[in-house]
Amino acid sequence: MIKYVPNILTIARFFFIPFIVQALIEEEYVLAIILYSLSSLTDVIDGLIARKFNAISDIGKVLDPLADKSTQISVFLTLGLKGMVDIWIIAILLIKDLLMIIGGTFLYKKEYVVSSKWYGKATTVLIYVTVISSLLIKQFNWYRFDKYLYYVILVFAIYSFVKYTKFFVKDGYLEEKEVKRSSKN
Repeated sequence: MIKYVPNILTIARFFFIPFIVQALIEEEYVLAIILYSLSSLTDVIDGLIARKFNAISDIGKVLDPLADKSTQISVFLTLGLKGMVDIWIIAILLIKDLLMIIGGTFLYKKEYVVSSKWYGKATTVLIYVTVISSLLIKQFNWYRFDKYLYYVILVFAIYSFVKYTKFFVKDGYLEEKEVKRSSKN
């Protein structure tokens, strides 16, 4: 039974998205912070459970980053529409995420799954911290230091994109020791 918990938690993150977006639209920033934090917490917990109980599955390796990207894209687009993030920053992040999703789908169709790397996880954590900072700033009318955090996100996002692209193109997706799909689902 425990082997299904990580995937259930990952799927739960998809259900958080409309509620987070709705809270942002209605300018309920504290509620948005709570929902976004709960969603992020399920991401951490599903990874811990999957590793601790050897419940890592190929579907989880695909759904987990898809849940992350879906949440990030939804939140960024909403913040952009509300004028809290520059559109050009969102455009770069959106293009990067879409290319990552396309690349991951291509590899999955070739029966390979690429595990996340430290730089991808670091980018996800930085995005979380920045979004929470933006919402706190908006809620309490603080100085807009978050705009600098978005520049740091861009650096991390571009770095991780380059690293994943290097892996995909130069190192190849045929290095079976790292990306060969397991027989577990």
